[in-house]
Amino acid sequence: MERTKRLVNQIAYTSPQNFSNLPLLQRSLIPFLYTVSSLYKLVLSLRHNLYHFGLFKKQRLPVPVISVGNLTWGGNGKTPMVEFLALLFHQAGVSPLILTRGYAGGDEAKMLQRRLSATSAKIGVGANRSATAACFFEQYGYLDPRNCKWIEKLCTNQELESSSYSENIGAIILDDGMQHWSLYRDVEIVMVNGMKPWGNNQLLPLGPLREPLAALDRADVAVIHHADMISDKELKLIEFMIHEVNEGLPIFFTTLSPSCFFVVDNCYSKLPLNVVHNKIALCVSAIGSADAFIRRIEKLGPLYVDRLDFSDHHFFQAKDVEIITERLGKLHDEFGLKPVVVVTEKDYDRDPIILKDLCPYEVLVLSSYLEIMPFMACTEARFRKFLKKLLESKVSTRYVYTNGV
Repeated sequence: MERTKRLVNQIAYTSPQNFSNLPLLQRSLIPFLYTVSSLYKLVLSLRHNLYHFGLFKKQRLPVPVISVGNLTWGGNGKTPMVEFLALLFHQAGVSPLILTRGYAGGDEAKMLQRRLSATSAKIGVGANRSATAACFFEQYGYLDPRNCKWIEKLCTNQELESSSYSENIGAIILDDGMQHWSLYRDVEIVMVNGMKPWGNNQLLPLGPLREPLAALDRADVAVIHHADMISDKELKLIEFMIHEVNEGLPIFFTTLSPSCFFVVDNCYSKLPLNVVHNKIALCVSAIGSADAFIRRIEKLGPLYVDRLDFSDHHFFQAKDVEIITERLGKLHDEFGLKPVVVVTEKDYDRDPIILKDLCPYEVLVLSSYLEIMPFMACTEARFRKFLKKLLESKVSTRYVYTNGV
């Protein structure tokens, strides 16, 4: 299965004009993938029309809903943006509820739970997100959206006193929500992986697109992630393609900024980034954008960086530990230095126990945070101001108040 995922992923990021250059095995998969992709397009169109003509109903929640989603699979920075927004709302004195489906073992939900444990944010996991929200509203209550004074505080960086926070839920953050059409949303944020924006421009599974690019027309803001990893020329090209679909769409630029490492035995430990300086590092990851992870580790100054990539959300098994240990042994023999293993937080939170089986090798977890890059005057302050203005506009015009959820 792991090998098949790799083969399909390579096809998804190969231009159709270059399919003939692929190995025979991959070329033999293309007719099947094309057929499934065509069926997926048909189902997607049917589902869209059912919602458009009201045959499938959309449900309204009684507080502002901010959706963070994407058009392609993996590596778009959805989870870091969800955390960024949760911290933003917490700082403004409101308790946000993150609704996530908990896909593939819920590694993203686990990571958010750990990183936001000291904040007012709440995390609801479940495929039926409206039902999940209803349970949280019943338990904690919610703020009347007609009195959303917290929105005014989105443009401040000052931390409020603990007594200023309310347990009542004041906003919903819909994780991976762009294709979750059964809920109305007030703000639609679409994340774009700057290193691999659209792949071969084909729908799943022939390509990485979950919807056609025309879906950008629904977005309120686009965010190009890993913007520091590509050239200004490439950024301009992505901007041009976005504005071809949605001419006035505001675009911001983000990066994952490393902050520290922690050891796999203690997630509360904090080691400086230079702990890998002049060391042999083996980067092991099962994430959507491993290239960005590798490049960030390389910038920290290891003597040598090797890598083992697994498919997104892959659960490490005993056989994987054997493969990793064998690679570590080879690196040790080659360089005469004991290598260290470096993983991402998502990999750690997916299953921290099995990573301890790599003993006696040290396993370090890279901790990073999303940062809005001050590129072309699109600063964090401007993002806050835009979000505040958008929420104020939607709250004043959109809500129908009822006695229930």
